[in-house]
Amino acid sequence: MRYNVIKNADKIVKGSKYVVNNPYENKNNWSKVFGNNNPIKLELGMGRGSFIIEMAKQYPNVNFIGIELYDSQMVQAVEKLQSLNLKNIKLINCDAREIDKIFGKEIDTIYLTFSEPWPKKQDEKKRFTHESYLKLYDKIYKKNKHIILKTDNKGLFAYSLESLSQYWYSFERVSLNLHYDENKIENIMTDFEKQYFKEKRPIYYVDATFK
Repeated sequence: MRYNVIKNADKIVKGSKYVVNNPYENKNNWSKVFGNNNPIKLELGMGRGSFIIEMAKQYPNVNFIGIELYDSQMVQAVEKLQSLNLKNIKLINCDAREIDKIFGKEIDTIYLTFSEPWPKKQDEKKRFTHESYLKLYDKIYKKNKHIILKTDNKGLFAYSLESLSQYWYSFERVSLNLHYDENKIENIMTDFEKQYFKEKRPIYYVDATFK
């Protein structure tokens, strides 16, 4: 996925009050970071942050954490947050493979929104719905397992349904064309999704749980 490299992005990101620069020190203590015991929902690969920020605005009684590897992507999220005063959102600049070092049994929901599909077979283990990641998520769920996935990539979607099913997840809601589904599903669009909507691309969606 292409993105523009922004000069001094690392300094801009680290200087934001919304960015947690020492996330490893907060393992098992994220309720204290937020100052409450509200549910904590995590987005992996948040990109420019439109989805997670809008979720935080709409649901003030839920805590949201966005993780993004590339600081140049995070800059836009930081800029969007500058004019807001949200108490229920934090951002972390790190690799998703580190989440078990950052969180204990604290996360209620994991959002996978337009993740890199990694279509080549040799890159299969990099997909966020590969078994190795599902095992990683097990380490941070507070209680029930809950994944919400959206993608425009049919191949990744098919792979994810199979992977989640084999890992004993149940599908609460599935849509092969989210924006035009007869059974309306509450949806907040990401930046990429807004463009895909204009192009009338089908958006694939699954809400998966393991109770």
